[in-house]
Amino acid sequence: MNNKPRKVNFIIVDDSELDCFIAEKLIKHSGIRNSTKSFLQASDALNYIQNSSDLEEDTFNMILLDILMPMMSGIEFVEAFEALPAEIQEKYIIVAFTSSMNKKEMNRMRSFNSVKHLFNKPLSPEVLQPLLQDYNLIS
Repeated sequence: MNNKPRKVNFIIVDDSELDCFIAEKLIKHSGIRNSTKSFLQASDALNYIQNSSDLEEDTFNMILLDILMPMMSGIEFVEAFEALPAEIQEKYIIVAFTSSMNKKEMNRMRSFNSVKHLFNKPLSPEVLQPLLQDYNLIS
C-alpha cells in the first residue's frame, strides 16, 4: 500500500481577492502537497473544471466556493456543476462558504449532493485543519 500523501488540488471560487488570498496562504501553510487555483468568476472556474480532463488518479480535488457572487452565484455554479457528467462530478467535492446567514440560501446549498460542507467566511485554520483530517489528507 502506498503511504505517500495524496496531492490536493484546491479550486478557490470567490469574487473577493482578499478572501482568495487568505485561502491561498492558509492552504500553502497547511503542510500538505497541494496546488491552488483561484477564480474571481464562478463561470471561469466551471470552464476550468469542464476542461480539466488530465486529473491525476490519486489527487483529491476540493472546490472552496463562495455562495454570494455577482454574475454567477455559488448556487448557480453548483446547479451547473451538477449538470456535468458524473465522471467529472465524482472527482470533486465542494465546500461552500458564506458571509450571509440567509437560511434559504444555506438550505439550498445543503440540498445539493456535491456540497459536502457549509461554513462561514472566511476560510480559517479552525475550518481547514479538521476538513483536511476528515478526508485523511493530514494525520
